[in-house]
Amino acid sequence: MSSFKEDVTRIQSLISDAFTETGGLAALANGGVMNQEKLQRELEQTTEKFEQAALELRVLAEKNSPGVGSYGRRPHLPPIEITGSVNIIEYSWLHIRLNTLLPHCRFQTPNWLSDTIRRLLDDFERSGGTLPYFKSGAILCIDEYSSIESRTVYDQDNKGWKAVSNTLKGRIFPDDDQYTLGVMLLSRKSAENATHITVMDASSAGDFLSLRNGFAFITDVYSGL
Repeated sequence: MSSFKEDVTRIQSLISDAFTETGGLAALANGGVMNQEKLQRELEQTTEKFEQAALELRVLAEKNSPGVGSYGRRPHLPPIEITGSVNIIEYSWLHIRLNTLLPHCRFQTPNWLSDTIRRLLDDFERSGGTLPYFKSGAILCIDEYSSIESRTVYDQDNKGWKAVSNTLKGRIFPDDDQYTLGVMLLSRKSAENATHITVMDASSAGDFLSLRNGFAFITDVYSGL
């Protein structure tokens, strides 16, 4: 196991790399020119550096929390309001609410999204909840609720939804290949900005869509009541 000094040194190195990445962005801000695709790549690479530093710092904080003292275990910290929640809804389906929209990412994997979902599932189990496991096939529905003003990325293939299926693979369903997992990417105009992730057995897609279009489902289940 690495020492505290080694951990801090690594975090400093990551932050230094992240700061270096902002150099190119600063040049653009001072009148530089870059094509749109290269700019997007630069932004995602910079974001990835800062996210990695934040995740390493989060692990270090947990490692040194009173009563924990090792990696892989989670302290009982107060929940962060912006994160989300996990619950079991109709027909034993898994529902994960993220109090944010999917990130824009064409080139980089959103590590913070994977980490957040994993921690929400860990907290749910720690509090006594039992996660379902759909071994005979599953449907994953990712349903974004947002206003037009707050949602600036409209193309589904430019959003970081694959981080969701990658994080749930092996824990909620065996694999994310096309014969094991079906994926639905939905959206609805709403005053709230949230992402609702629902996982169900493959035979329940019709029931889910019927319930989604019902007012009671939206107000009672998606709101977490």
